[in-house]
Amino acid sequence: MGTHVIKMPDIGEGIAQVELVEWFVKVGDVISEDQVVADVMTDKATVEIPSPVSGKVLALGGQPGEVMAVGSELIRIEVEGSGNHVDTPQAKPVEPAPVQAQAPARAEPPAQTAPQAASCRAAAPIVPREAGTKPLASPAVRKRALDAGIELRYVHGSGPAGRILHEDLDAFISKPHSSAGQAPGGYAKRSDSEQVPVIGLRRKIAQRMQDAKRRVAHFSYVEEIDVTALEALRQQLNAKHGESRGKLTLLPFLVRAMVVALRDFPQINATYDDEAQVITRHGAVHVGIATQGDNGLMVPVLRHAEAGSLWGNASEIARVANAARNNKASREELTGSTITLTSLGALGGIVSTPVVNTPEVAIVGVNRMVERPVVVDGQIVVRKMMNLSSSFDHRVVDGMDAALFIQAVRGLLEQPACLFVE
Repeated sequence: MGTHVIKMPDIGEGIAQVELVEWFVKVGDVISEDQVVADVMTDKATVEIPSPVSGKVLALGGQPGEVMAVGSELIRIEVEGSGNHVDTPQAKPVEPAPVQAQAPARAEPPAQTAPQAASCRAAAPIVPREAGTKPLASPAVRKRALDAGIELRYVHGSGPAGRILHEDLDAFISKPHSSAGQAPGGYAKRSDSEQVPVIGLRRKIAQRMQDAKRRVAHFSYVEEIDVTALEALRQQLNAKHGESRGKLTLLPFLVRAMVVALRDFPQINATYDDEAQVITRHGAVHVGIATQGDNGLMVPVLRHAEAGSLWGNASEIARVANAARNNKASREELTGSTITLTSLGALGGIVSTPVVNTPEVAIVGVNRMVERPVVVDGQIVVRKMMNLSSSFDHRVVDGMDAALFIQAVRGLLEQPACLFVE
């Protein structure tokens, strides 16, 4: 038997160190060739590290959240044959850091984890995880469990390293359980707490947001838009071409409006290098699409939006957004945007103050669409209304220019035929 050492790979772009985000194996596991053993993160993307060999895990080279140098030892594997490493006194296997007993951070409502009709069936016994063992689950799974009144320590995880998936929650909810698996009543006193390490994507988001707020002179501008005609056009196009070309959301129309408006406002489709004191105005419109995934916010890029058709841009938006949500987006797909579009969809509220995605100088935010009465030609009528809440870097963009740009976008969306008139 020999030893094969996997070193932290050179991911390119001059990166000298990366953050270890998550292990998918532990000491003693038998793994196969091409099995993913860990996720690491650069400043731009999460990268999966596969094993080039089959064998037994002897040692892990770091803890999640640790920043490791390129070329440092990541993992040791016992393999058939001589391996690639002459054994010297081996590094001690990394043991999981001790974690105190944890529970959900907020009081939860009484659990109703199964339909009412299921209460007549026999309750299945539940064996909770040992005290001090934190269930592995994504933020989306944790929120869903919290909303359903489910304590994750009672849920069996079928994912890598026992990670709890949405499918595991579905299975848990579909079966009756004894009261041991239910959360305490909403009026019960709670004294527990939970410490959540800020690592991986969450750390990068925190760093970027802090840097943006520290360096950028933010100001926001909110404008109300009547999208009744736009919605009618969108629904008409979907009814006629939805089956053959795909359904259109509002986003490709917004992108088109931004592309047309930016022709008159090149100072807004720009990036600012504040260290070199240089503003670069871009001819190409590379639109960052703010996308919320299970692990946090990512901004995949719709490249050359100025050259894309309505359906072409819609298809590419869906592709890069899905890649980001599934942690499959490449570094190239997550870099190079010149302006960002952010939307919370139905959760968009009335007004928001989005943070500029540096080194860009503008971000356009979409709020919720609602029907409400407005006065048109002296008459009260019901219209579909939506706000745009956008932010700009005041070091580069003057307030008048920002207002005129958003007014131009408004005019295009309220008269959607103008979107396609050259």
